Amino acid sequence: VLKWDTVEKVELTESEIYINDELKQALEGVPNAETGESAPDWGMEGYKNIALFGVDAGGTRSDTIIIASINEKTHDVKMCSVYRDTYLNVDSMVNPVYNKANSAYAKGGPEQSIRMLNMNLDMNVDDFITVDFDALEDVIDDLGGVEINVQPEEVDYINDYQFSIVMDLGGPKEGKITNPRNFTAVTQSGPQLLNGLQATAYCRIRYTAGSDFRRTERQREVISQILSRAKKNPGKLNAILDDVLPRIKTSFSATELLGYAAQIGSYNIVDTKGFPFENVTGKIGGQSMVVPTTLSSNVNEMHTFLFGATEYSPTSTVQPLTTTRWHCMMS
Repeated sequence: VLKWDTVEKVELTESEIYINDELKQALEGVPNAETGESAPDWGMEGYKNIALFGVDAGGTRSDTIIIASINEKTHDVKMCSVYRDTYLNVDSMVNPVYNKANSAYAKGGPEQSIRMLNMNLDMNVDDFITVDFDALEDVIDDLGGVEINVQPEEVDYINDYQFSIVMDLGGPKEGKITNPRNFTAVTQSGPQLLNGLQATAYCRIRYTAGSDFRRTERQREVISQILSRAKKNPGKLNAILDDVLPRIKTSFSATELLGYAAQIGSYNIVDTKGFPFENVTGKIGGQSMVVPTTLSSNVNEMHTFLFGATEYSPTSTVQPLTTTRWHCMMS
């Protein structure tokens, strides 16, 4: 029996997640009240935009922030990571507070993190799934592992993070690891099958060249591999759901989740990228930040990536955040 009653369900309200009026008017086809011009075609109709959050053992820091955009007609999926250190308004339009993107989840949970995404990126994300690293490990093990081409510089970090994950989660897991130092070490680079602990450790590496930018690529690579393996092993879905349901938080109903699971064979991840596309890094208030150059141009590029060439142009909630302002704060 699937453990639907163990899912932590979160009801989202429109006021909590903030979808701006210009976006609503574009989606509803409402003409401009002042000029009478027809609503611009933003190309977002027929897409379901979902926030995917990966959290640490304490469940507070969203070190993984991904917008998954699903074309509801073709079932093609595009994923766009938002780098956790991206300097954004993490509070509200009424009370703007600028900080790292992942601080929104720590301060106000998925509601505030979704509001951050919608407010800064002209998006209409209205559902989410939060998964902890422990659940990710079990999903990968249920699927028999994932194929990853491990680079030479990643080997030691995978092993270091394996130990760190085991201890963060309260020690070795019964039936899987009998001793926190007795996990299966990765001993060489190259293409290989990683188990759940190894692949989860791989997702957390951020000290090689590319730092957090490369880490988000690893995360999207593992998610793509999970989908690929799940499509080939549909009989494993019940075991996966039983393992993961008690450790997820979501706005989806059991019926909605089961519907996505039932159609998993029809979904294809066709492209992935990271936001901001063009950026500078520096310190603001003593913290390392990733700053879009500019926010408007990056949001425009993100919309083109997700929805194709459209009539979209950044709204009044995005346009005031300029490169000049950020550069002044970073100097």
